[in-house]
Amino acid sequence: MSARVELVTTSGRFVLDGGTFDVDNNVWIIGDDREVLVVDPAHEPDLILETIGSRSVTAVVCTHGHNDHINGAVPLADKVGAPVLLHAEDRELWQQVYPDREPDGSLSEDEILTVAGTDLHVLHTPGHTWGGVSLHDAENGRLFSGDTLFAGGPGATGRSYSDFSVITDSIARRLLTLPSETVVHTGHGPTTTVGAEAPHLDEWIARGY
Repeated sequence: MSARVELVTTSGRFVLDGGTFDVDNNVWIIGDDREVLVVDPAHEPDLILETIGSRSVTAVVCTHGHNDHINGAVPLADKVGAPVLLHAEDRELWQQVYPDREPDGSLSEDEILTVAGTDLHVLHTPGHTWGGVSLHDAENGRLFSGDTLFAGGPGATGRSYSDFSVITDSIARRLLTLPSETVVHTGHGPTTTVGAEAPHLDEWIARGY
């Protein structure tokens, strides 16, 4: 039996470059009745813990280092005894939230994280941040894209540690080449598919965001 996917929606604030924005975040819990892996524990760790229940947590994975994707990571990890994983190129963003603690491990291209018998392949998809990653569950046709790809286009750029040409290249080379039926679970907002987004790449490049 493959791992199932559960969604917890949390609310809080995204803070960067002197701006503060109210946001709702998608926190993805992947696993079975015994163990889970948590993706992007944002804002409300106690709410996430309620969904986890008595299950063990194999890892807390941050798709990138923005505060609204990591601000629940350490409180959650400390309570469940799991390592926090983040790509090394987002350490500067991490330190804005946790100046006195490092992540427990670094995510790297083509690394495989396994939970409940399901393999999640780490894809380095920079652009929204330099260390942004996506997680691909090839067996079950699922992608956890963080803030790299949304329903309707790429994640935001124009702030520190981001670049529009880099994110569109990441999307074109690493994500839109996946099977069209791949379900895309995003960091904010509704789920989509690769097939729904792929025809619009040229439109996004033309509009510039």
